[in-house]
Amino acid sequence: MKAIVIGSTGATGIELINELIKDSNFTEIITFSRNSLGVNHIKLTEHIIDFNKIKNSKEQIKGDVLFSALGTTKKDAGSKKAQYTVDFTYQYEFAKAANDNGIKTLVLVSSVGANDKSLFSYPKIKGELEKTLKKLDFRNLYIFQPPMLIRQNDKIRKVEKSGIRIINKLNTLGLLRSQKPISVNLLAKKLIKVCIYQEKNRIKTYSPKDIFQLWLIKKDR
Repeated sequence: MKAIVIGSTGATGIELINELIKDSNFTEIITFSRNSLGVNHIKLTEHIIDFNKIKNSKEQIKGDVLFSALGTTKKDAGSKKAQYTVDFTYQYEFAKAANDNGIKTLVLVSSVGANDKSLFSYPKIKGELEKTLKKLDFRNLYIFQPPMLIRQNDKIRKVEKSGIRIINKLNTLGLLRSQKPISVNLLAKKLIKVCIYQEKNRIKTYSPKDIFQLWLIKKDR
């Protein structure tokens, strides 16, 4: 299979690329990003693009599976408007181009609590994106709504460290187990395996509990 990846330089994206390289089911990996990954491999081809001009790269957006792991925060983006552009506009326009070019499967990294009716900005954006992507004509749309992510040490944010400690402590007391944090490496493995092992579904959404229950230990090794 040929994988197309956006968001490849983020915490989840980095792990996704590493796992795709190791997976023999994928013979070609094409990334689209603003900056280079700094990874050299025979299976990997990078395209450095301006996401404001996705249409200029449309002819190169061809493959079997699109993994969309793009995302930012209001702080990193600089404003709510800029965050919306990254988290909704870029992902939708790229997915639309992929769909137009005949890519059959989209695997989306969304967020727990995604809801287009939410009073909060971040889950509202994610919910709007999910709702809009469902209107496209992908044969398979797998939406992952992961809980808090355990990122690489150089990428984890202070607020995430505190949140992870609190949730882990509550987990030991039997509370919020459905919100147990997940490592970006394990999430990346689940994103890949859903393309290989999952029965074909038009649309399938995975809550945090669903994600952890996908393919138990023998398939995650």
